[in-house]
Amino acid sequence: MDNETFEIYLVATPGLETVLCEEARECGFAGAAVTDGGVAFTGGWPDVWRANLVLRGATRVLARIGSFRAFHLAQLDKRSRKFDWAQVIRRGQAVKVEVTTKKSKIYHAGAAAQRIERALVEEAGAEVSAEAPLRLLVRIDDNLVTVSVDSTGPSLHKRGHKEFVGKAPMRETMAAMFLRQCGYHGSEPVLDPMCGSGTFVIEAAEIAAGLAPGRTRRFSFEELPGFDPAAWEGLRAGVQPVVPEARFYGSDRDDGAIRGAQANAERAGVTDWCSFTRGAVADLQRPDGPPGLVMINPPYGARIGNKKPLFALHNALGQVLKERFHGWRVGIITSDGGLAKATGLPFLPTGAPVAHGGLKVQLYRTEAL
Repeated sequence: MDNETFEIYLVATPGLETVLCEEARECGFAGAAVTDGGVAFTGGWPDVWRANLVLRGATRVLARIGSFRAFHLAQLDKRSRKFDWAQVIRRGQAVKVEVTTKKSKIYHAGAAAQRIERALVEEAGAEVSAEAPLRLLVRIDDNLVTVSVDSTGPSLHKRGHKEFVGKAPMRETMAAMFLRQCGYHGSEPVLDPMCGSGTFVIEAAEIAAGLAPGRTRRFSFEELPGFDPAAWEGLRAGVQPVVPEARFYGSDRDDGAIRGAQANAERAGVTDWCSFTRGAVADLQRPDGPPGLVMINPPYGARIGNKKPLFALHNALGQVLKERFHGWRVGIITSDGGLAKATGLPFLPTGAPVAHGGLKVQLYRTEAL
């Protein structure tokens, strides 16, 4: 299991594939390229472990362990039985099989799953269970059967320290990529005047401190044959945090949000560099020190009829930022271009829309004000 290489596929939030690809290359995953809804590169199992540990923008990491052609169910059955399952499954281990099929002669995903499950039970001694934490993902595309193992487990936005979640939470993976799109790399202050559970503030502080996002959680790959706990500990120990020079600020008019954000920051180990205060946007003051980035995920009122107060809020926000935040850049996430416009801020052209909670949102960003 040590020296083999295969395709490693990073699942991306739709709309953030390109920025995830940049992050992967920056983290040393050479040859990373955008491909059908994610990012792919070639590597071995230690690269799978490291991708789970260090990448901030990936949703999950799939190891594509093999493929074969199959034009009908009998062929799928036969070739599934010859597949080298032992590389990823121990005898007696519980697995869940998920099959998708498109543009193929085998068009019934349920029937295909039954054949593969039978091969796993009879040839590899596996147990098949819908509740199993280890997932095998089988894609039949144009009669090519590709077998992947989900090396991650629960989605990578679950860093392991955010217990309090606000009303309209931004996933950590998305927050990290929006920060990156705003040119943030850890050396400047970040302020969020509607911080909710503190996601932008905490994520920015972690980036500045060089803390690996996967440092405190478990992963599915730890259950696989050939997993080397000593090598994994070495990888984790090799990510050395630093003391950031910048400071990170969150405010919100909700007391509960501020308490929750503080508790989340404490669990993440970044309280020394973050401050959270209760306050309305109108009372927002520029922190002492160098300019940085104001990053906001304001309410966007998905329901018709509650937009009027939101336009007033965005207008007030724009006024405060223009008057008090000279030299700072601004990033605003919204599903409504009209609300962004209401701020009166000089936004740069927008990029691709991003899927978020059943909506399509966009990042509106400025140069230094």
